[in-house]
Amino acid sequence: MPRDAVTPPLADMRHSAGQACRLMKVLSNPDRLLLLCQLVHGEQRVGELEARVGVLQPTLSQQLGVLRDEGLVSTRRDGKAIYYRIDSPQAQAVMQVLHEQFCRLATETRA
Repeated sequence: MPRDAVTPPLADMRHSAGQACRLMKVLSNPDRLLLLCQLVHGEQRVGELEARVGVLQPTLSQQLGVLRDEGLVSTRRDGKAIYYRIDSPQAQAVMQVLHEQFCRLATETRA
């Protein structure tokens, strides 16, 4: 750490660490992680998510509910269709890093 860097107060660091742990806990579920992997590319309908992730409706609804309750995704209704999108800048940033580190490498390995 550079000498001129200001260290935030311990209480602020604890709060931030708590927020980061909460995000990581949500991401530690494979179904939720796969859903966010799909949403990192933009808004998608529930049916699209079900087909792309291979998670059946009861589990899909439960995991999307967790993501909504944690403030990581939001919804938009268009007629009967419900669209989901990532609504957390922190989740979007983490997902982009995970995509770069794991998805890109997996694609290169198969090539």
